[in-house]
Amino acid sequence: MAELGAAISRFPAGGPGLEVTSAARAAAQESLARSGLLLLGEMHGVTENPLLIGALMAELGLSSLGLEWPDGLTPVITAFLATGTLAEHDWLWLGDGRITAGHLAVLASMAAAGPLHLILFDGSGSPGEGWSERDAAMARRLLAAVPEGGAGTLVVAGNAHTPTTVTELGVPLGAHLARERPGVREIRIRYGSGAFWNLGPRQFGPPPPGADAAPARLAEEDGELVLDLPVASEATVPQRPLPRHP
Repeated sequence: MAELGAAISRFPAGGPGLEVTSAARAAAQESLARSGLLLLGEMHGVTENPLLIGALMAELGLSSLGLEWPDGLTPVITAFLATGTLAEHDWLWLGDGRITAGHLAVLASMAAAGPLHLILFDGSGSPGEGWSERDAAMARRLLAAVPEGGAGTLVVAGNAHTPTTVTELGVPLGAHLARERPGVREIRIRYGSGAFWNLGPRQFGPPPPGADAAPARLAEEDGELVLDLPVASEATVPQRPLPRHP
């Protein structure tokens, strides 16, 4: 816990600049106006992910955020944002990159700047629960927490869960949400190169020339919203050997 606290404290406040085209901003705002939701699909374990979340929320004037974190962490994170003290909890140590020191630092910064409505919408699972059933349960939690006609919520999950149509894996979170809230759109982060952590160190690939200087950019491409991050870096991910939860 001491090491995690130190990593949160030293997380850099500055991040990649975010350019947003006028077409992408209009599409994102339309998704929020029609459905109350905007989806962001990430690859877990990237340092820049929480910085992009913060930048996107600032661009769109949002104060409500849903994260694919276990809902059992809600009291722990709520207390952390109120007091600055992070209590021990098994769910902090998943190690798959969903929870990073950067996320905790950025959440604290956002909460200090103004009201933050935070929704943790993953459950603990149940024996025999399949992939689509888990995503359906996540969608139910989100819909219960985000009333129609609200100010709008950015919903962040792994990019296998955010498509708004059926995929080869089954019926993802995004498709469940689209059935109940027509008009919801997905932004997919496209990582050009670099490293990330998902139960171990992994690579996207080598950076192209000049990639370090390029800012992150949200644009609409062939009807899809794509957030380009030219170079990613491996996040500081809380992890330790623990018995696996269901």
